[in-house]
Amino acid sequence: MLITPLVVQKNRPQSLDNDGEDVIYGLTQVQKKLPPKYFYDDRGSELFEKICELPEYYPTRTEASILHQYANEIARFTGCCELIELGSGSSTKTRLLLDAYQQLPGDYRYVPIDVSGGILKTSVQQLSKEYPKFTIEGLIGTYDRALAHLESTSALPRMIFFLGSSMGNFTPQAADEFWAKIATTLNPGDYFLLGIDLQKSPAILEAAYNDSQGVTAAFNLNMLSHLNWRFQGNFDPDLFTHQAIYNQTDTQIEMYLHCQQDHCVSLDDLNLDVSFEAGESILTEISRKFDLTKIKAQLSSHGLNTMKIWTDSAQWFGLILCQA
Repeated sequence: MLITPLVVQKNRPQSLDNDGEDVIYGLTQVQKKLPPKYFYDDRGSELFEKICELPEYYPTRTEASILHQYANEIARFTGCCELIELGSGSSTKTRLLLDAYQQLPGDYRYVPIDVSGGILKTSVQQLSKEYPKFTIEGLIGTYDRALAHLESTSALPRMIFFLGSSMGNFTPQAADEFWAKIATTLNPGDYFLLGIDLQKSPAILEAAYNDSQGVTAAFNLNMLSHLNWRFQGNFDPDLFTHQAIYNQTDTQIEMYLHCQQDHCVSLDDLNLDVSFEAGESILTEISRKFDLTKIKAQLSSHGLNTMKIWTDSAQWFGLILCQA
């Protein structure tokens, strides 16, 4: 099934990859797990926007401060190009880049991509009013489907950008596969702008994913509600609790839902019945924290050569601009 273009006034949002094979696979493993994409129904996307405003959650405001300082430099570096954003959400930080590119001569196309149709539609409608210079077309779907859809579709120079710390959700193997797809989607001379969360104190990291207001807990538990309506399930979120821990060996945050009592769950659309025991957990997310030297080498191995790196003064977060 191909990506569905989001025509702002006409099409109803539809999401992709609803077959649930990844759910069946994940919930039948010894260590149960679910893909982070199931965080992002409309309610989950709203909760994530609230997470980004929390005092403990440093990535959003730190990356925004870097963009505020260097967006004009990024735009001058790449010049006029098609802008493609993976995991755009509400495109809040993106406005800093759009403001910078709007000052340059030329006609621009901005393609925001997100799995949440509701928040994407709202964002596209608002941005189309704010940035009349841009042709804006939203694509609803996963990164894999989006990149396959975009491969070799444009003769214009392009920059794919992946902001936030979502790169950390990929295992090392999945990251290699993702970067290979990015390289395939770009023509020689095109750009890739990547936001990465850098390694830092475990205390800072664990506080960011276990906030005092419980918003991250609600976000994590909402994944179960999402599965309920998407696959006709009967998860009871009250039977699970949230926890995020820092795995220092693998330099990654791991987010879990811990089962509080023995029970069974059915997902009727998937013909799936799952038994849970008290104390058992579902791994819902990893968030790897990166070393700049190592990630530069990894990107280079896929033909994505680092042109410039920008960080905040504390080096908590980095933006890497690569060229194919």
